[in-house]
Amino acid sequence: MNTLLHRGQSIFNKYIGFFFLTVIFLWVKTYIIQLTQFDLGIENSLQKFLLFFNPLGSSLLFLGFSFFLKGRKKYIGLIIIEFLLSFLLYANVLFYRFFNDFITLPTLTQTQNFGDVSGSVTSLLRPYDFLFFIDILILIGLLAFRLVKIDVKDMNRRKVSVLFSLSLAISCANLSLAEVDRPQLLTRGFDRNYIVKYLGMYNYTIYDAVKSTKASAQRVMANSDDMTEVINYTKSNYAEPNPKYFGAGKGMNVIYLHLESMQNFLINYKLNGEEVTPFLNSMVNEGNTMYFDNFYHQTGQGKTSDAEFMLENSLFGLPQGSAYTTKGLNTYQAAPAILGQQGYTSAVFHGNSGSFWNRNEIYKSFGFNKFFDANYYDLKSQDLAEYGLMDKPFFNQSIPLLESLPQPFYTKFITVSNHYPYPIPEKDATIAPATTGDSSVDTYFQTARYADEALKQFVDYLKKSGLYDHSIIIMYGDHYGISQNHNKAMKQIMGKEITPFEGSGLQRVPLFIHVPGMQGGVNHEYGGQIDLLPTLLHLVGIDSKDYVQFGTDLLSEQHDDLIPFRNGDFVSPTITSVDGKFYDSTTGMKLEQERIEEAKKYQKSVMQKLALSDKVVNGDLLRFYTPDNFTPVDRSKYDYKKADITTTEK
Repeated sequence: MNTLLHRGQSIFNKYIGFFFLTVIFLWVKTYIIQLTQFDLGIENSLQKFLLFFNPLGSSLLFLGFSFFLKGRKKYIGLIIIEFLLSFLLYANVLFYRFFNDFITLPTLTQTQNFGDVSGSVTSLLRPYDFLFFIDILILIGLLAFRLVKIDVKDMNRRKVSVLFSLSLAISCANLSLAEVDRPQLLTRGFDRNYIVKYLGMYNYTIYDAVKSTKASAQRVMANSDDMTEVINYTKSNYAEPNPKYFGAGKGMNVIYLHLESMQNFLINYKLNGEEVTPFLNSMVNEGNTMYFDNFYHQTGQGKTSDAEFMLENSLFGLPQGSAYTTKGLNTYQAAPAILGQQGYTSAVFHGNSGSFWNRNEIYKSFGFNKFFDANYYDLKSQDLAEYGLMDKPFFNQSIPLLESLPQPFYTKFITVSNHYPYPIPEKDATIAPATTGDSSVDTYFQTARYADEALKQFVDYLKKSGLYDHSIIIMYGDHYGISQNHNKAMKQIMGKEITPFEGSGLQRVPLFIHVPGMQGGVNHEYGGQIDLLPTLLHLVGIDSKDYVQFGTDLLSEQHDDLIPFRNGDFVSPTITSVDGKFYDSTTGMKLEQERIEEAKKYQKSVMQKLALSDKVVNGDLLRFYTPDNFTPVDRSKYDYKKADITTTEK
């Protein structure tokens, strides 16, 4: 026994032993804090393992910098680094307790956030908080009471390089395992919660710093001259409003219904002889509703957030990642701000965390007056889907929130039930699954039916309350539900081979525009999500000509029916481009040689439009240009913390 104690003491009397003791302290402490202080949504055994594993590599890396110090300074440096990392952890704990979010570099420049917190710091403290720093006190005690002898001998460079290589190898293994469970984790940047859950707090800090620095550099390089080309382009591509529809919805409420993963092939599709979406099918022939059957999603890696970004701004999402997460502090001239300056109250309804896709920040830049996130809903476990509150309870609980808004209002309801991998409780399934053998494809029809039923219930409420006859209602699919990885199963569903051309056709999503008094019907015009903002503005009687928008009014005679996709492909009524190959949009056959030049002109136009939009977003160019009769958004005026809701009298 004495021999073991002697060996243990001799190990810690060497600096390498003291170093690894510190690493273990930081590793275990970080794991416990990430597990107990943050709601990261751990769902499976791999995520549990990664949460335990992810602090190790970064602990070795950061604490390893102490080896560059000499003699006794190594110990001082080691404890200082340990303290700084512990302080970072604790700062995020306090921030999370107040904002339910993590600190980012941009939030450090938003001093009003800390002003909000400063008056409540004492309420954020917990009796056990001192335990976050107990390991540092232990380390100092070991040295102060000479329970550990100071080892002044320095480690040779070769051993130090081995240590750093080990830390990087562990971090790479961590990232590889994370990619298995959440592909494109770093490029898509869903939510800060995901980065912390999979990679840990310290790697999240590095990730945030790199992203923020890169974004800042692009912005710094831009100047007002960059805006000239953009303005010239958007003005020359402006589509005048159609007099038949201009102002058709003037003064009416606006209600966007965001249809998660709803593809257009579902409209009038029958599975085993039964309609999958009977309510949406009925809207095809509704008298005051126009249904667009050639409407495409144009999202990239940002998926849902890209769809929102386009409909609010008529700007394209970014080629990598999400503008929502990287460009949240940009200057925008978005729909809620434009309509807000015409007397509209704007609000978003979403039964998920406000931090998801950074909505609680970017909505301030858009000028949304209200954001009703998960904090405003009763989230019973039996009512939850993977990404928030299921659609039926979501709409039911949204009604009193909607009724609290003064009219006219501009609102958006974001649904989540019809989301990959399309799980649904047996009690909520009212249609049998498909039988392709692909579980995601098979249950997709069940969750789509559930979403359709939820929509009907909400629209029935709108009719009963009288809102239906005084509101523009726009229902749109945000992106595909079934990816090309499931083409084998989709062949059985569609009854034909899913060729690249057919796959491009499956990027159609439904679009319904209901305007009281407007003649409805099926509209075959080709269009995309980039076109929704100018279309809406013209319907409410606001000319879009002075705004920087890359879409054109779907109802205009001058509408541009060339639809760019984020990867540079495109669709038009005559030519379709998929993976650099050109097809006849009518026959699906590869384009004849004599039409290739025409296709290349389309391709050049698409790339120019995408490049100019990226220039605006990456350079934050709208800060250099303010349209007449528009007041720039002041983010400090918006606060989405929960408040009491009082229903207005009807």
